[in-house]
Amino acid sequence: MSIWLTFLSKAFTMGMTILYGANGEILTEKSGNLNLGVPGMMYMGGIGGLMGAYLYERAVETPIPLVGVILSVLCALLFSGFGALIYSVLTISLRANQNVTGLALTTFGVGFGNFFGGSLSTLAGGVGQISTAATSGLFRAKIPFLCDLPVVGELFFSYGMLAYAGIIITIVLHWYLYRTRPGLNLRSVGESAATADAAGINVSRYKYMATIIGGMIAGLGGLYFVMDYSTGGWNNNGFGDLGWLAVALVIFARWRPLNVIWGSWLFGALCILYLYIGGLSRQMQEVFRALPYLVTIIVLVITSLRKKREDQPPAALGLPYFREER
Repeated sequence: MSIWLTFLSKAFTMGMTILYGANGEILTEKSGNLNLGVPGMMYMGGIGGLMGAYLYERAVETPIPLVGVILSVLCALLFSGFGALIYSVLTISLRANQNVTGLALTTFGVGFGNFFGGSLSTLAGGVGQISTAATSGLFRAKIPFLCDLPVVGELFFSYGMLAYAGIIITIVLHWYLYRTRPGLNLRSVGESAATADAAGINVSRYKYMATIIGGMIAGLGGLYFVMDYSTGGWNNNGFGDLGWLAVALVIFARWRPLNVIWGSWLFGALCILYLYIGGLSRQMQEVFRALPYLVTIIVLVITSLRKKREDQPPAALGLPYFREER
């Protein structure tokens, strides 16, 4: 029983980074923008938060954990928001190709993170010497008393603050998209920017807002991976394919935020499943690691065959808007 509880708990923590990235991409895609720069913004958010925490703890003799957490979150939002702003200017104002720009942002973000991560390691005295014990400790703090409950405690109350913040952000995002007028306006922009413009909706404003905030949410996923999952350390290229799994989860969840909660848990479980099956060869391990993508392809095929409009992406996804052609 305990090994299954551990497996489910580890699956949740692995999936949390994917959850943040998927939520950020859903918000972005609802505006009609296809941002394939999710992995890059995760790297930028992760290294930004780590730099904020490390430089603060290095500068003061007795660091206050709460101050470190606040600085870390602000830096993560600033860095990832900057990456999303670059993408927004290029694709919304300058109408550059969204696929090419997103892939370029991924390349830039990964290089940005690895460069500053390496520089931070050098400043700290070498690889593995970065210490953010106070800040990371507060990020990873479990819920007192509740985490000690048998079964339920380990399964639901043994995670850090960013894990619960991710669930709250998901619920708020669902409420915003489907229960508010601005959310309706945003979805209208994603379905038909020309129609939304004719109805008096400021298309550019909604696209910029959704893309930048979506990038910041993805950046929080990078912050979670670095400060919680990796306990405040940095490894170049340490995120692996989590960013691309977040993009895949958007499709798997059918662009619905609430589906991301259980979908990220499932993806996290599939990512680590091979670790709990003994005797697998290296080749079979790679096959198991590809399971999230296989499941996404199956869901994509099924939803395409069903042809239900609510299961499809926004109609204007990836299409630049030229107001002069309205």
